[in-house]
Amino acid sequence: MSSKRIVIIGGGIVGLATAYKLQKRCPWAYVTVLEKEPAVAQHQSGHNSGVLHCGLYYKPGSSKARLAVSGVREMVAFCREHEIPHELCGKLVVATDDQELARLRALHERGQQNGLGGLRLLSRDEMRGIEPHVGGIAALHVPQEGIVDYPKVCSVLAQKIEAQGGRIATRARVVEMQAQSDGWILHSTAGGFEPHFVVNCAGLHCDRVSELAGERREVRIVPFRGEYYKVKAERRSLVRNLIYPVPDPQFPFLGVHFTRLIGGGVEAGPNAVLAFAREGYRKSDVNLSDLWDALSFSGLWNFLQQHRRKSWEELRRSFSKGRFCESLQKLVPEIRLEDLETGGAGVRAQAMSPDGTLVQDFCLVERPRALHVLNAPSPAATASLAIGEEIAARVESRLSQ
Repeated sequence: MSSKRIVIIGGGIVGLATAYKLQKRCPWAYVTVLEKEPAVAQHQSGHNSGVLHCGLYYKPGSSKARLAVSGVREMVAFCREHEIPHELCGKLVVATDDQELARLRALHERGQQNGLGGLRLLSRDEMRGIEPHVGGIAALHVPQEGIVDYPKVCSVLAQKIEAQGGRIATRARVVEMQAQSDGWILHSTAGGFEPHFVVNCAGLHCDRVSELAGERREVRIVPFRGEYYKVKAERRSLVRNLIYPVPDPQFPFLGVHFTRLIGGGVEAGPNAVLAFAREGYRKSDVNLSDLWDALSFSGLWNFLQQHRRKSWEELRRSFSKGRFCESLQKLVPEIRLEDLETGGAGVRAQAMSPDGTLVQDFCLVERPRALHVLNAPSPAATASLAIGEEIAARVESRLSQ
């Protein structure tokens, strides 16, 4: 096949994994990654808790379930091959009352349907053998969960892309896209590009990039900030690895939890509140264009109407360290207010429909000369190599027609 130029917009972990997989599957292609920041992995890929999710929560048969299960295996193998810090330390999902216990058993069944091995329902005494300070009445042990250094994964991917002849252009924000009969003309802050095919992996801005390409923006990215506290060094012994709550089926986020970090330390969080900027990592960060984009969208108001109580609780917890601590005490009763110090934050790019429902599964939209990744929240980092392989297969199919 004659040489083809492929441009990937977005230098996060999904964009980099896609470029890496395209080079392996399509050696006849010249692959360029355009990243608007001075370096790759500056947003979701570098602002997460570094957890390896193995596919426990996701609806059986969904892309999330399928790609998380295969993706975590591939990510672990990649980390081993390239000596990237990682550890399959296991996780406890903790039920605190009888109602949560019923949901915990259902979660156990879901995990088995998704093909996870080694899942165990534990009594109070059994779970304290794994996490001596944990509260609750029962837990599900998930041995395949772990922790990893995702920024290092991105760094290695970037090195391999360039070593294989690809290009990563930074400070390259795409500002205009013009469709041509045989491809595109892209205008960016780093100059012009004329690819035959474009893959949109722009994360927090994927809906806007799709609009530049002529798509209707029916589903919109609404940014949710997740705020963390750190457990002070002298109290980190309260948490050995990962301690999570049973998800609330009425609210589409996991809830605050404890995470041991691969580089040391323990994080507690995150909550989930509307960010006033798509890259708003602090409460004071406001981008008027981003804020208007969210507030003028009917989907946000429908979402808030459907989840009034939970949304109000999340907002109050954002401004109250005491409330945050109370939520954490359901998992680890010994945690105290003075054990917590302010940590970092991340912003989740969540695709939302006009009726207020969150798009739960990964969303890949194919066009003759483009593919748009319009929803790739957690576990996208874990599944990034598997997602990249799927995208690469679809691009190869398009270019070979």
